[in-house]
Amino acid sequence: DLTPEMKAFVDQYGKTTDGKIGIVELAQILPTEENFLLFFRCQQLKSSEDFMQTWRKYDSDHSGFIDSEELKSFLKDLLQKANKQIEDSKLTEYTEIMLRMFDANNDGKLELTELARLLPVQENFLIKFQGVKMCAKEFNKAFEMYDQDGNGYIDENELDALLKDLCEKNKKELDINNLVTYKKSIMALSDGGKLYRAELALILCAEEN
Repeated sequence: DLTPEMKAFVDQYGKTTDGKIGIVELAQILPTEENFLLFFRCQQLKSSEDFMQTWRKYDSDHSGFIDSEELKSFLKDLLQKANKQIEDSKLTEYTEIMLRMFDANNDGKLELTELARLLPVQENFLIKFQGVKMCAKEFNKAFEMYDQDGNGYIDENELDALLKDLCEKNKKELDINNLVTYKKSIMALSDGGKLYRAELALILCAEEN
């Protein structure tokens, strides 16, 4: 049952008589930043794999950041993947909101994990990996261990072995039943099936190499 305060809130903003507030109604009363995140999370992005593929397109130098000039195109591409067309003026507004929300040091760059907040929680596998990130020394050691043929990159089979071990070691954070999803999302960062150190570091390394 709703408390008197909650009932008054629903009565004020709900446009129907079913005692519920819809997404559109909720978006109208939220502050701009929360409204923005709600909008993106309701666009039904197919998967975190789509998100990672879009990221890779714009992080062309594998730095782990995209700058403000690339951000607008990044958001446009992301919305197109969700079959959503948006006016240029609104896209500019969203770009400015993104920078205001996430660019804490005002350097005009945003990180992968920051932009991943646009994903619905259930699709945001990066949240899960925050708890298993390694320091640079540990990461480099792990990369060399799983790069079994020493060719400088990890292929899908090698990543599979790495993720299985991570899931086994970190059962509280990672669910081995989601292994296929984890693998597809991470391999979306690869270059033709070759996952280089810099790309994998975006997911598993807590420090810059």
